[in-house]
Amino acid sequence: MKKRSIRSALSTGLKALALAALLLAPFAAEEAQAGVTLWNETNIQYLWGGQFKNPYAHTQGTQSTVTVEHANAWKYGDTFLFFDVTNTEKDNTGIYGELSPRLSLGKITGRDLSAPFVKDVLVAGTLEMGQGFRNYLYGVGLSLNLPKFNFADLNVYVRNDPKQSGSTYQVTPCWQLPFAVGKANMIFEGFSDIAGGEGNLSFNIDAQPRLLLDLGKFWDAPNGIYVGTEVIYWHNKYGVKGVNEFAPQAMIKFVM
Repeated sequence: MKKRSIRSALSTGLKALALAALLLAPFAAEEAQAGVTLWNETNIQYLWGGQFKNPYAHTQGTQSTVTVEHANAWKYGDTFLFFDVTNTEKDNTGIYGELSPRLSLGKITGRDLSAPFVKDVLVAGTLEMGQGFRNYLYGVGLSLNLPKFNFADLNVYVRNDPKQSGSTYQVTPCWQLPFAVGKANMIFEGFSDIAGGEGNLSFNIDAQPRLLLDLGKFWDAPNGIYVGTEVIYWHNKYGVKGVNEFAPQAMIKFVM
């Protein structure tokens, strides 16, 4: 049993590294062509919680997740990518990732495309990658100018799952809002994917807000370690009608 656990852990690690290399390859090529990024940030997260539903096996249980996120901005746009490795300690380990590059129409054309509450307009795309599937999204992104937010973006996509007939839409807002409670620094961040029905998949909403405390600030190392919670609310999970998930998780986040 012990040898099997070690082999499983090694296999999971290799899969995670392979997926990380796949996700980071376009970013590395982009940097080589465009030069040094204007800014970039990478973080590693560990999450654990219960009440996760498997709509195909009709089961519910706990789940652990290791997440790596990377974001950057360069001369003509920005890039966001992440990958999740779930249940590394179990036999049903899963790997999922997304790559989301955007190109700034304002920066490419040299025109000021700002408007009230809008800083820029971008061409946006996302590739969703999991075990045995790929989904393709393409559309328009808005970089929003909202007071006190570190960032706020709104992407509107055409969503195409090659295994389903036709295509649909997806609207994805994401944000990060810092605030203080006494001497404690907090951030409220997250995203929501709102997707239409496609083929035999139903309309669904996947919302994942987080509330985090800057723990490192208390020993004069701010913006490095955060603790808090992430809550997943998924209406019609995976597009399966009637499967609604509400899963609070404990979370720790290390910013590199």
